[in-house]
Amino acid sequence: MSEINTNQSFVANSSTNNQNYALPLTAMTTLFFLWGFITVLNDVLIPRLKDVFDLSYTEAMMIQFCFFSAYFIVSLPAGMLVKRFGYKNGVLSGLIVASIGCLLFYPAVVVSEYWLFLTALFVLAAGITLLQVSANPYVAALGPEKTASSRLNLAQALNSLGTTIGPAVGGFLLFGGAGAFAAEAGADAVKIPYLILAAALITIAVVFAFLKLPEIKAHTEEQDCKAKGRNLLEAPHLVMGVVAIFCYVGAEVAIGSFLVNYFAEGHIVGLAEHEAAKYISYYWGGAMIGRFIGSAVLQKIAPSKAVLFNTLCIVALLAVTILTEGKVAMWSVLVIGLFNSIMFPTIFSLAIEELGSLTSKGSGWLCLAIVGGAIVPLLQGVFADSINIQLSFIVPAICYVYIAWYAINVDKLAACWTRKIN
Repeated sequence: MSEINTNQSFVANSSTNNQNYALPLTAMTTLFFLWGFITVLNDVLIPRLKDVFDLSYTEAMMIQFCFFSAYFIVSLPAGMLVKRFGYKNGVLSGLIVASIGCLLFYPAVVVSEYWLFLTALFVLAAGITLLQVSANPYVAALGPEKTASSRLNLAQALNSLGTTIGPAVGGFLLFGGAGAFAAEAGADAVKIPYLILAAALITIAVVFAFLKLPEIKAHTEEQDCKAKGRNLLEAPHLVMGVVAIFCYVGAEVAIGSFLVNYFAEGHIVGLAEHEAAKYISYYWGGAMIGRFIGSAVLQKIAPSKAVLFNTLCIVALLAVTILTEGKVAMWSVLVIGLFNSIMFPTIFSLAIEELGSLTSKGSGWLCLAIVGGAIVPLLQGVFADSINIQLSFIVPAICYVYIAWYAINVDKLAACWTRKIN
């Protein structure tokens, strides 16, 4: 799953550089794991609530709409809050807000109103957004500056682990099986996993409240005389990159959101929901493996070429899953996760290239584009209702076609910007 990156440099006070940060770093990487786990639970929650409330696909996709719209609505206010009260208080506030969102699932189950579930999801996502705005600088500060990228990669690997494990655990808790939760029926099955998550978030908040974390200060960003006075709208590689991030996040989330219901189709594999939920782990697990492969490949291949290759593979895989049946259709869509792996960070880096002193502002634009995770799944839901779920995968396919166009043209677009500022 994608992380917010403010693209700013942070350092700890020199007096704290020799401290042992093993405990706070462990707590923070646990946090990355948890929000990856929480975010991907939506893929399992969607078919559960769809059955409970007899929802159309469009109505069920309101889950992702409410969740990812929080990124768009809360990101800027969260940034102002963190700037005003500091990063540690930002982390604590995010943990508390996210735990409140988890706790709201209990009254939502008792009242059994769909809008209450959507409210709980928005509050939960608001907390996670606040955490993401605050967390990356903390991880960067928990040790020597020269190893900051290594710590961030470790934290993001834990995030991927959360998205890999989440569907299997969530599928067991929400749909049951041979275990203790098999007897849970209806929306009641939702209570236990989210109450557990609330307890975990509150526990981590208590731990963070007592941890002595380094004081973090931002480097003063030097004014780039070349970029000074320029408008970001004049940077075509950024503007088109915002659209590419919108399309990518939207397509990635949309595909994951429909997998359980798609695999339940008789002409695909006809899996029961609790069995289908386990396979979502292959989708997100492929992304985790792909990150390790991509980190090595990108040292030798131009980023734009890597994005183009992966995107063309995904479009081909989507064509297969739309036009075939059975296990071929199932595995072709699952393998997409492997090729999704490098997309977000690579597109992000291509879009902010040569922005100079405008980089932070450009990064903010790209972070707001994560709202694609709210819009594209909803659009695919409309197609699934009006046509059928298999043909609805044409929606993410169109998104990837645009990303392929961006990969082909981004170097030319960036060159146009470079000529303007030179």
